[in-house]
Amino acid sequence: MSLAIIITAGVIFALLILSAFFSGAETAMTATSKARMHELGKRGNKRAKIVQRLIDTPERVIGAILLGNNLVNILASALATSLFLTLFGNSGIIYATLAMTALVLVFGEVMPKTYAITNPDKYALFVAPVIRLIVAVFAPIVMTVEFIVRKVMCLFGVDISKSQDILNPREELRGAINLHHKTGAFIKTDRDMLGGILDLDDLELSDVMVHRTKMHTIDIAMSPTEIIKDVLDSGFSRVPVWREDKDDIIGILHAKNLLAELHKCKGQAEKINIEAICIEPWFAPDTTPALDQLNAFLRKKKHFSLVVDEYGEVMGMVTLEDILEEIVGQIADEHDVPETDVARESGGSYVVNGETPIRDLNRLHDWELPDDEATTLAGLVIHEAQIIPDTGQAFTFHGFRFEVLEKDRNQIKSIRITNLLKRS
Repeated sequence: MSLAIIITAGVIFALLILSAFFSGAETAMTATSKARMHELGKRGNKRAKIVQRLIDTPERVIGAILLGNNLVNILASALATSLFLTLFGNSGIIYATLAMTALVLVFGEVMPKTYAITNPDKYALFVAPVIRLIVAVFAPIVMTVEFIVRKVMCLFGVDISKSQDILNPREELRGAINLHHKTGAFIKTDRDMLGGILDLDDLELSDVMVHRTKMHTIDIAMSPTEIIKDVLDSGFSRVPVWREDKDDIIGILHAKNLLAELHKCKGQAEKINIEAICIEPWFAPDTTPALDQLNAFLRKKKHFSLVVDEYGEVMGMVTLEDILEEIVGQIADEHDVPETDVARESGGSYVVNGETPIRDLNRLHDWELPDDEATTLAGLVIHEAQIIPDTGQAFTFHGFRFEVLEKDRNQIKSIRITNLLKRS
């Protein structure tokens, strides 16, 4: 075997290694975690900072890598063809094609990309300095290619300069969280908590508030003794106080202030001026985003707000706890009475309180009932049925069967839900 043949074979082998390098780099640079590179960069990892700068211009990086990969693959194939022609004559073209296809496919594409997709961050950090140099060297050629591509695409009516991601960052995070939950990386409670944080900006106070029909309020006309007993019986630390009309809220009575005043009056309840110790009420529009209200609670160091509609009518109330429960789920203490809003039946159906929020049901059972037009389950049934149903009526929509079990005037109190999709 002549020295020329040995050198040619050695060059082909080296080019295959370069092909593997470029193929792995392409996969790693597209699959690496931007968030992890950002965190490593903050910790002082110089290579992570290089990766960050590279993935900020993905078209330039991918263009340079593809250019390098095509150069080495074409050169390797040309050298292999020349080598096999020398060894086998004209039939060497066929042998070279088969051999290089197999070598490039296995060692230049599949194997390095498989490794890179399983270790994207590690591989990206490893190749970052070399890729940065390659991008700089090939920059003029890549820019020329990009210009040609844009002009050709424009001929077909496609303006790639205006293209943008379909998903915003919040939706990307939500998709990643759901994907990790399906693969077992996140337990359901973690998924719900992280998803709750992302949902806050989409929720309005009307979605999380306690409706006025469920608010516990106090009439200022009651005697101080009656008010003290009412506050103790309610179990709430803050109670709205009204005069003459329940919509005329004049203040918020805090149990701590009431206790302090009672101590100051040496236990003589009738000497307490209830109105004087009430806190000025804070009103917030029902269209206020829950996230904005959370920030307002933190900024003003308050925990309670009344919710009003566009006409200034009191629609309900919202507390800091109500918003936090959208993230962490139900928060209970030793004074709370256990809620029985959802009861499972032996046949797999659920008997649910009509006032149960749809979001709570979706989080509890991984359902996808729509909550755009209605907040509670009763509201959803009325919206879909387009009537106020009677007891015993049943409806089927969104893959569920809803049967009205109990009704008080126009208010649906209890509903039986059957998941038809699960049964099928």
